[in-house]
Amino acid sequence: MSNTEDSFPILGIDYVQFFVGNAKQAAHYYKSFGFTPRAFMGLETGSRDRASYMVQQGDVRLVFTGALDGDSAIAEHVKLHGDGVHDIALTVPDAEESYRVAIERGARSVAEPEVFEDEKGKVVKAAIATYGETIHSLISRSDYSGVFFPGFQAIEGSEDTSGFGILNIDHVVGNVELGKMNEWVDFYAKIMGFTEMRHFTDDDISTEYSALMSKVVWDGVGKVKFPINEPAEGKRKSQIEEYLDYYKTPGAQHIALSTDDIVASVEEMRKLGIQFINVPGSYYEEVKSRVPQIADKVDALQRNGILADKDEDGFLLQIFTKTVQDRPTVFFELIERHGAKGFGDGNFKALFEAIERDQAERGNL
Repeated sequence: MSNTEDSFPILGIDYVQFFVGNAKQAAHYYKSFGFTPRAFMGLETGSRDRASYMVQQGDVRLVFTGALDGDSAIAEHVKLHGDGVHDIALTVPDAEESYRVAIERGARSVAEPEVFEDEKGKVVKAAIATYGETIHSLISRSDYSGVFFPGFQAIEGSEDTSGFGILNIDHVVGNVELGKMNEWVDFYAKIMGFTEMRHFTDDDISTEYSALMSKVVWDGVGKVKFPINEPAEGKRKSQIEEYLDYYKTPGAQHIALSTDDIVASVEEMRKLGIQFINVPGSYYEEVKSRVPQIADKVDALQRNGILADKDEDGFLLQIFTKTVQDRPTVFFELIERHGAKGFGDGNFKALFEAIERDQAERGNL
């Protein structure tokens, strides 16, 4: 590891926070993904400006925060962007030190380090800006034993977070404007010591109509992986341009959740109404020869619309939900890895054609 990497250690993704129109209802919706509401803050806990619900499954924490005042920054964020990701929080050993290093290297401050305390201990939190209006909170919580964060109250009977088999966050994808991808790749390299893991050009990720380019930065060990997309020239509007049109700024496009049994996870979610992007049946004739490791699973994969791919390290299974709010912005991916370190490169064409079919239905292709 380089000195740069050593001086900005990251233990993992602490939580992903969404700003939403109705936090209580959002928390309920994510039960359909297998998440358990574990903690909340609001008027009942002394919070006068916001209501927040933390839901958990495995090691994944999602936080849904809504405004209690129409003039607040949270309300303005929702008005402009719709429901979306505001904060991709990172767990660090020392938030004060990580913040100091980030600012020294040129990061823009959002919040200076602050200590939050209750009877369960203390959490130190700071925050820096990244693309669009997205931030990275820097969280050190080694001295805290509470369910989530000071100010939150535990929800009774919420200890079982086994859910539908989701284990952790595999990666979070950001969409940025044309020409800005390299700028943000450089940001993560300079501020956090990340390196480039993968690079996809518009030749790799294109269909007859649209294209995009993508680079993946990571911490070098796999706890944090951030693909960054930008649109590329195409005959029609790409999914990245559609996102930017509706979100009004760069932002987080999708969150990939890892599972050790993707078929079971998807089947449970489908029962509760979660909708996934569909690929044509002909895809499965081709994938059997391309990924021979899945030969005995192909019927279950086809029945559930799950994609398969392989690289030099192994194979993976993946599926993508349709967008999970009114605007065509944020969606989720489920991924089951068997050694593979890639991102489903061999599925790009089938996947993007499926996304374009959904875009066409919305009149946005």
